Amino acid sequence: MSTDRVLSHVGAAIDAASAIFAESGIAADSRRQARRAVAAALRLSAAEVFAYPERPLTDAEQQCIAAMLHRLAAREPLSRITGQREFWGMDFLLSPDTLDPRPESETLVEAVLALLPDRRRNYRILDLGTGTGCLLLALLSELPAASGVGVDIAPGAAATARQNALLLGLGDRAAFVAGDGTHAIAGRFDIVVANPPYIASAAIATLMPEVRDHDPHVALDGGADGLAAYRAIAADLPRLLPPGGIFAAELGAGQADAVAAILSRHSLHIERFAPDLAGILRVVVARA
Repeated sequence: MSTDRVLSHVGAAIDAASAIFAESGIAADSRRQARRAVAAALRLSAAEVFAYPERPLTDAEQQCIAAMLHRLAAREPLSRITGQREFWGMDFLLSPDTLDPRPESETLVEAVLALLPDRRRNYRILDLGTGTGCLLLALLSELPAASGVGVDIAPGAAATARQNALLLGLGDRAAFVAGDGTHAIAGRFDIVVANPPYIASAAIATLMPEVRDHDPHVALDGGADGLAAYRAIAADLPRLLPPGGIFAAELGAGQADAVAAILSRHSLHIERFAPDLAGILRVVVARA
């Protein structure tokens, strides 16, 4: 779709952005996403944009929105353009080294919290492949006495997660380390969570451009069958978890049985699978 349109007022900008979102097929509510995009470009709230569609745009604002529309039309995610993504009701900064958190990953946070009857306990949490830190920090926001460590192979991701912890007021209970997964960590944790790379290497080229071209491949590539990271993590879970400790990991579609088998071979007991809002088994929860 051409982005060379007359953008004389806010409403016209919303129309243009909405058409791009609808054409890409990635946004169920293209109009709402368009309002968010225009609001971000103008540094206004979505409510202000919604309330004043007739508001005229200055030349500078038109140029800013035109540049944003060009990036959206090239299938760059809005979150990458704005540099942040909302997750669990909190805003997280992104960087080139971090995966863009998706709403379905909130299923993991919900699944873990459902197993914790006493949220006042001082749980120790380990987040493997932490990225933005969204899983660890979402859990810490619900567990006021808990603390945790996030590990990521990319130093830039660990730095971004640390910045997010500080901005969210959780920096005193969260530490972040750059290292190679479980090999970077000693000690035991009550809860271990992970959103590992689970896309088969050959399938990465078939992903939507919003993912394929903008998420770091190291956070996507799960090896020949998409299960390499689960095997590596499972081998170290008996060392990291005390008896009864919880492990929760995000899954790719159709991977539930294969991951359950991997965990069972390392003496973990499958507690449950949790579906996301689309009904896909998105999370496995196991105990040591």
